[in-house]
Amino acid sequence: MKKADKIRLSQGMMMAALVSIVLAGVGYLGLDIWLASTQWLLVTVVLALFGVYLRLS
Repeated sequence: MKKADKIRLSQGMMMAALVSIVLAGVGYLGLDIWLASTQWLLVTVVLALFGVYLRLS
């Protein structure tokens, strides 16, 4: 995988992490979308960690 592809994938994972934070906030307000809000926060952490890992590698 080329460096530019890793950077693009890292940015995509960070954007997905931001979307999952929004979904966690919506879940906190009472409307769970597919996962509970705490599960969305776990998804956020995993996506962010993989995004940082790809950026550093």
